Amino acid sequence: MAKVELKQPIVDEIKKNAADAKAVVLVDYRGMTVEQDTALRKELREAGVIYKVYKNTLVKRAFEGTDFAQLDGHLEGPTAIAFGSEDATAPARILAKYVKSVDALEFKASVIEGTYYDAAGTAVIAAIPSREVLISRLLGSLQSPITNFARVLKQIAEKQGEAAE
Repeated sequence: MAKVELKQPIVDEIKKNAADAKAVVLVDYRGMTVEQDTALRKELREAGVIYKVYKNTLVKRAFEGTDFAQLDGHLEGPTAIAFGSEDATAPARILAKYVKSVDALEFKASVIEGTYYDAAGTAVIAAIPSREVLISRLLGSLQSPITNFARVLKQIAEKQGEAAE
């Protein structure tokens, strides 16, 4: 069996992960301990993020003709890839937590919803709260004036009730 035939299923797997992804984040993981890597993988998995290490040449082949081809220049040396299909900022956000605490882990680059970001840009994206947090903040800020308005109406009604007595 030819080497290409052995590698094709891996390329297909990468293509599938990329096709479903809203975000792809590349990191250099050189020097991470097994414990750190296990904890990172567990947290990413719980957030619905696929985190894998593939040969760079196979990733380049799989990314051909996609938005993720913008990452080709960063596919050198040890590279782990996080594919986020549910929450576009989840891979960067979770990885950022580990980048801060694990010296060995570094952002390389990312493509999030079609836009390329270098390492610094990826770190900025990582600071954006999740969609659920943003929605709850929005609802909280919308709810506050309504609650205050209801309180004022109640006080007016109580005062008018007292005045009628």
